[in-house]
Parts: sequence; C-alpha cells; structure tokens
Amino acid sequence: MAKSRLHELNEHGQAVWFDTLSRDLVQTGELKKMMEEDAVTGVTSNPTIFQKALSSGDAYDEDLKRLLGETDDSTKIFFSLALQDIRDACDVLKPAYDASNGVDGYVSMEVEPGIAYDTERTFEQARWIATEVERPNLLVKIPATMPGLPAIEECTAKGTSINITLIFSLERYKAVVEAYLRGLERLVASGGDPSTVASVASFFVSRVDSEADKRLDEAGRPELKGKLAIANAKLAYQHYLEAFSDERWKYLEGKGATKQRCLWASTSTKNPEYRDVMYVEELIGPETVNTMPLETIRAFQEHGAVRGDTVLEGIDEAHDLLRQLAEAGVDYDDVTATLEEEGVQKFADSFEQIVDSIREKRGALAAA
Repeated sequence: MAKSRLHELNEHGQAVWFDTLSRDLVQTGELKKMMEEDAVTGVTSNPTIFQKALSSGDAYDEDLKRLLGETDDSTKIFFSLALQDIRDACDVLKPAYDASNGVDGYVSMEVEPGIAYDTERTFEQARWIATEVERPNLLVKIPATMPGLPAIEECTAKGTSINITLIFSLERYKAVVEAYLRGLERLVASGGDPSTVASVASFFVSRVDSEADKRLDEAGRPELKGKLAIANAKLAYQHYLEAFSDERWKYLEGKGATKQRCLWASTSTKNPEYRDVMYVEELIGPETVNTMPLETIRAFQEHGAVRGDTVLEGIDEAHDLLRQLAEAGVDYDDVTATLEEEGVQKFADSFEQIVDSIREKRGALAAA
C-alpha cells in the first residue's frame, strides 16, 4: 500500500486519532480499515458524539431493550452502552498499543460533564470507569477545570491514565502538566510503577479562533483573525518541551514514566474562509497527537501538505500576536475562560440529550 499523507505525519512523530467513536465504527470494521489506510492509532469519544450515534440509528436498540427491562435509570443505561463500545474499541486498537509499547492505541471515555466542577465525584467516577473498562489502553477524559486539576493529580497518583480535555489557555495547560508531574511523583514515592500510566493534554484549537475572531471584528482588527489558535498551540508546545526535558522530568523518566503528549483537539476548520486543513498542517511535530473528524482526515489525505515540524516555527511571531491582541483590546484570559465554560456546558447539554434520547427510545421500542 502506498504511503498516505497521514502516514507521513507519523514520520514526524505525530499520531493520528479519530475523534468520533461509534458502535458502527467498530462493528463494521471501519475502525480497523482506518488504522490501515489513514494511520489512525487512537479514537476519542464524548457525550456529543454518543448522543448523535444513539439518536440517529438502531445500532443500540437490542441492548436498549434488554437494559430497559433491568432499570429505568437513563444514566446507568448510557454507561452500560458506552462502556461496552469503549471496551470493543480498546480491543481493536490493542495491536497499535502493543506495537508502540504503550505509547499509542488509546481510546478515551469522558466522565459525566455535569460533575466537571466537583473534584471528588470526578476522581471517583474516573476510577470507576477505569475499573469497569479494565483495558490498559483506556484514557479517562477529565475536563481541565480548576476543580478537575486535583482529580487529575489524584488519578495519576493512583495509576489511572488520563486524557485532560477542554484546555484552552496557556496558564491552564501549565497547571495540567504540573498536576500530571505531581501525580507521577506521588505514584513513584508510593512504590507504584509509572510506566503503566499514560496521559495526553487535549489543547483545543479551532474554537479559539472562532471566539477570538468575533472580538477582533468588533475591535476593527480583522487582519489578526485566524491566527490565535495556532499561535496558542505552538506556545503550549514550547512549554511541553521545557517541562519534559528538565532534571525533575529526567528523574521520573528514569523510573519509567512517559511524557504527557500535547493532543490537538477541535482541528476541523470552522471558518469556510480558512484552509480546511490548516490546523493539521501548522501543528505537525514530534510527540504530538492530532484528533481529526472524518472530513478533516479525508481532506488531509487529498491535499494536506507535510512540510516539516511546523509546530516549532513562528514562535517569536506567536508571542508578538498575543501582544497585538492585548493592544487591540482583546482579552486573552476572557477568551479562554469563555471557551472553557461553553465547552463544559455543551458537553453537559449533550449528556442531558442522551438521557432524553434514551427516554424517547424507550417509548418507541415499547410501541414497536
């Protein structure tokens, strides 16, 4: 088979993950096909994705009939359905996990978004999900809210692998890295094995431009539009390089710990005026992950350009851009805080829609 453009990303140390887990993806063999043809070595899930899968087809109907005979609790039914999908996807991706010695081949499952501001419940549910799935290539997703940070540290200290999601700001990213490092230090101090723990920090990209661009239009500075998301991610990667190369890290690495890779999330282009693969082309680099929806995978395979480690380019310009935004009156901290709040709310709304969809399915299946 000829080498694809996405396989070329692997040569630069970037893994390709698919951002849409569904039952059909696994059962039809499509995920296995994407592993072969599109270099996919991971897959992520969230409440929005699951809600669409549940409401749009009949893949879950047989299991729903069985579960509805056992319980009326829609949240329990959701987890029963979703956790089985996660287990099945983990099994399909296990060869990628084994071939990479545990660096790749992961499937992500999100904690309930309604508990994103509750540290203890987040920790408990993350540990419960890990126990229920019982696969080495599971990453439990925890939002990078302030209350989420201690849960991330605690999970890491207990040996649970975490995908930290909804990261928008550089300061919050630094706090996420710190939570991971502290968790590893505690794990090592307690005699645990850090080599069994993996983590990615999911830094959201296109949504940053969507929010900043609106404000730049209002500020009368349209020439700065479409630039903050990539600059933001590149500066995050600079911190990654620093944090995972110092003496503190070298000690942990010597004990078997693995780096917490930057994962570029939300990499489909929302603005049709922008190049549809810009958030892939401009963020290529070693020890990174790019999660893509199907349309971005297809677009990149067709016309994406792999021209080098682009995530290392334009660092001075990225710093300059932040200064220019401040001069234009665009408050970076407010942009990122707004995005975090909206991100948590969107996932919480989707979870409520899942509950509603299960109720609707209950009525439809009873009438059938």
